[in-house]
Amino acid sequence: MNMTRALGLMCLLALAPARNSAQGKSDVAAIRAARARSNAAIAAHDVDAALAELDSAFQITGGNGGFIASRTAMGEGFATQFKNSPDVKYVRTPESIEVANTGLRGFESGTWVGTWTTPAGPLRTGGRYSAYWVKIADSWRIHSELFVTLYCEGAGCP
Repeated sequence: MNMTRALGLMCLLALAPARNSAQGKSDVAAIRAARARSNAAIAAHDVDAALAELDSAFQITGGNGGFIASRTAMGEGFATQFKNSPDVKYVRTPESIEVANTGLRGFESGTWVGTWTTPAGPLRTGGRYSAYWVKIADSWRIHSELFVTLYCEGAGCP
C-alpha cells in the first residue's frame, strides 16, 4: 500500500462516526426487548404484534429450508400455523447481539425452540438462528432471519 493511500484510509477511519458505548448498549438492550416482544406475540398467537417487529422488506429462511419473501406472507404463515396448531410456540434466545458502528444495523445469533402438538402427539424442534436488524426512526426491526433445524424430537418428526 502506498503512503498516499494509507494516509487516505487513516483519514477515513478518523472521520468515521464514533459509537458511544452507552448508545451501543442501549441499542443492544432495545434489540433484546424487541426479541422478547416477538416471542411474547408468537406465544399469544398475536399476528399483528408479531408483524410489528418486522421490517417492511422482511424475509426469512425457515428451519426446514423454506423461504418466505415478505412481511405479508409471514403474517399469513403465522395465521395458518396458529389456526392449525393452537399450542404452537417459538422461542428465540439471543446469545450474541452486535450493533454496527453506524448504529443502523444489528446482528443477533442464538438458539431457537419450537413446540406444538401434532395429531400423533407432542413435537419439539430447534436449532440455531441469526437475525439481521435495521434501525428505522429510532426503532429496531427484523430485516431478515435464518433458522437451521438441528434436532426434532417426538411425534411427527420427519
